[in-house]
This record gives sequence, structure tokens and C-alpha cells, in this order.
Amino acid sequence: MVVVKSVSAKHLLDSRGEKTILVSINTNAGKFSASAPNGKSTGKHEASPYKKDLEKDIETLKKFKDYFSDDVVDDFNDLRRIEDTVEGHIGANSLFALESAILKALAKEKKKEVWQIINQNARKFPRLVGNCIGGGKHSGPDTKKKPDFQEFLLIPKTDSVKEAFEINKKAKKEIAGFLKRKDEKFENKKNDEDAWKTSLNEKEVLEILNGLKLPLGVDVAASGFYKRKKYHYQNPVLERTVEEQFSYMGNLIKNFGLFYIEDPFDEDDFASFAKLLKKYPNAMVVGDDLTATNIKRLQKAIDNKSINAIIVKPNQNGSLIKVKSLCELARKNNIKIVFSHRSGETEENILADLAFGFGADFFKCGITGKEREAKIRRLIEIENKLRK
Repeated sequence: MVVVKSVSAKHLLDSRGEKTILVSINTNAGKFSASAPNGKSTGKHEASPYKKDLEKDIETLKKFKDYFSDDVVDDFNDLRRIEDTVEGHIGANSLFALESAILKALAKEKKKEVWQIINQNARKFPRLVGNCIGGGKHSGPDTKKKPDFQEFLLIPKTDSVKEAFEINKKAKKEIAGFLKRKDEKFENKKNDEDAWKTSLNEKEVLEILNGLKLPLGVDVAASGFYKRKKYHYQNPVLERTVEEQFSYMGNLIKNFGLFYIEDPFDEDDFASFAKLLKKYPNAMVVGDDLTATNIKRLQKAIDNKSINAIIVKPNQNGSLIKVKSLCELARKNNIKIVFSHRSGETEENILADLAFGFGADFFKCGITGKEREAKIRRLIEIENKLRK
């Protein structure tokens, strides 16, 4: 069992150079720490990262250090005691970092891997989903011309995480060459998620990627350009009604054989998600802003038959107990689980253990960049140990 003797917190910089939280604990098993990432394309339904702000959460955690000594954690479900203590006092980022540090301590005390604390019988490895070209909010306001879609994704079909990682890295290098030939403004620059920046639009990007002969996906992040009941595209400038957006999404699925399509409509438009899924049942229609790692939103999506896959971002919720319940509900309803990084990442790698332990079907974590690779390499490490 683990007894938390003291807690401290401070800020550190994420991959975008923005402040996030690092929580450290001192326990009977030793000292452990964990950090939380930051999102940029944040849905309005996700939990607040901090109760008031980062500095206030840091201050609050220091005040709580004496309260945790009464909370003994002996298995995963005991995290509920920690949550009862801090409920209403800290935000989702702080809770996620605190619980992650406690899981590390529990794993050390029990001489296990973190994923084994969640499910020691876990054996299924998720397929990698890698962002190779970016647009939308992830490419920043300084980029004048860019795709309206936020991410263009490669999803190799292989049983080996290591092989998928190598395929994605090789493909990303090839893509740079294609972009140089097709995009006269291409400058070998990368965005928040270490994906290539381009001035091409989404159809031009998909035409390039189609030549790779890999399963493809897009994160439309449609809420980012939806306003007054229309989708406002900038590249080229045009407006689409909800009906026109539906037709356009369908055309992209058919013309480019899209395997994966995330947030193709506004975050409150459950009906259009459902209509798309009904028409294209073989595609993965994925909810992110729609569901926001929130079990009530997931239940609504199930009731409306809106999705067949869900993004899980643990720090969107904070509570790993709730993340477990969400995954159980998704699995019960045959909804694929996609564990995902955030655009502002740290070198924290516990996301790999969480994805594997909770039985994720997919692992969305970029392709390159030290913060992304730390998580993928941790998943490969788990794979190597189990497949010796």
C-alpha cells in the first residue's frame, strides 16, 4: 500500500513553451512526480484545467499535503479517496498529474508496471494514429494560409507498435518531399504537434497522402470554424451550411477512402454525426469535442448513435476513476477507444500505460518530437517486455 506523506507542485513549460503543472509526492515507496499537458483546440464541454488558475492550484496542493496522510492507496480504485479529498479544490490538469504520480508510487511499491495496476491481464496493443500534416488552430495565427482541417493522420495497420512507428516516421519524411514539389510556400516548418505546415488545402493534402497507400484519417475540428450555423472555410474562402458540410464530409470519405474522421461537425451537433455514421458505417466517426472525455456526453452520443469511436484525453477529465468508467461504457457499446495526447505536451509518458491498461484500440500521439516519442517509445517498451 502507498501512503502519501507530502505533496508539492510547480509549473514547467510544455512543448509550446506554455506553463503547465508538475506534481511531486513523497510516499513510503519513494518520491514520484507527473505532469499534465495543455490543449489548444479545447472543446467548451471539457473540464477546466485548474480551479481558478495554475498558480492557485499549486498553492492549494501545498495546503493539502497534511490531508493525504490519512488516505491509504492499495489499488487503482482507491484513487477515489484522493478524489474525495480534493474534489472542488483543484482542476482537471492538477488532479490528473496527482493521480498519475500516485499510480507510479503504487506500481513501485507493488513491483509492477503502471499498466498492471489498471489491468494486469492487458495484452492488446493499440494501433498508432500519427499526425503528419497540420492546420487549423495547431498551426497558429501567424500562418496566413493553411488547411482548415486540424490534423491529417496516418494509421498503419500492423500488430507491432514498433513497426507502425517506423512506417509513420518513414512516411513523414516522404511527405516532406511531396510538399516541396506541390507547395511553393513549403519551408520545412512544423506546428505545435511537430506536424508539417503547409499552405495547401485539405483536398490537396489528401491527394498527396493518398499515394502513400496507408489508412488515412482527418481531425476536422469543425467547431473551430463553425459560427452562426455555417462552416467558414478560409482556404479557399467559402461558407458551407450544415447540409453542405455533410455532403462534403461524405465526398472526402468516398474519394479518399478515409478510414477515420474526427469531429466533422460542431461539438453540439449529435444529429449530423449520427447521420454520417449511418451513411458510412465502415468509417470511424470519432467524437472529441463532441464528447470531451465526459461520460454524460458519451451516453448522449450512444443514445443518438452519433459515433463509433471516442477520443480519451485523461487530463480533459482529470479523474482516472471517471476515465475508467468512460472506457467501460464505450467498450460495452462497441465504441472504439482512442487515447490521445494534447498539442501542448511534456515528456511525461504515463499516457502509454493508461492506454494499454484501459485497452485502447488506438493511440493518437503524433509521429516525431521528443514529447510525442517519449509516449510511443514507452508503448514499444511495454510491447518488447511482453513479446520477448
